[in-house]
Amino acid sequence: MSGRLKTVLLFGAPGVGKGTQGKLLGAVPGFCHSASGDVFRQVNKHSELGKIFFEYSSRGELVPDDVTVRMWHEAIGNRIARNQFDPESDLLLLDGIPRTPAQVDLMEQYIEVLRIIHLTCDDVEEMVGRLRRRALKENRHDDADENVIRHRWEVYEQQTHPVLDHYPGRLITPVNAIGTPAQVLGDILAILAPVQHEHFARFEG
Repeated sequence: MSGRLKTVLLFGAPGVGKGTQGKLLGAVPGFCHSASGDVFRQVNKHSELGKIFFEYSSRGELVPDDVTVRMWHEAIGNRIARNQFDPESDLLLLDGIPRTPAQVDLMEQYIEVLRIIHLTCDDVEEMVGRLRRRALKENRHDDADENVIRHRWEVYEQQTHPVLDHYPGRLITPVNAIGTPAQVLGDILAILAPVQHEHFARFEG
């Protein structure tokens, strides 16, 4: 990879719909969606990074920030090599990374953040209910435990939400996460269409 990747961050608490919106946006030409969860699920357990990742995950411990970023960088490189992502013409949509202030610093050399879509919801109970319904639908009964859900929310507030403080406020645009996927997508596209247009104009020029 040469130069920093033009990037949009999808940001928000558990249950706000980052994954759903990321997949919808990823189907729009000119956007490439990359979710941290997909990176972890696709890691080669026999590779150097894979062995380190499974060493931590098997103990139920958080993977160190530097390992997480290295795994992400390797995964993006693979997508470029397979022609699944053209960094010259596509905007990269990141979902779930950077997750900590330390990751912000580590990724600075790789990405240029053009906009942050901050999916928001003032109703915590609505988010708890949404996460429970999703976990039950996907047959993940452990994740449907209300105490587990509320703990995830607390971890987000303590560890992930501070990521926003590391970016200029002018880059951050809040979007109400309550509504149908189509409604939320429409709000996001109204923000990102000009960003994409400017990127394409620069690329074509």
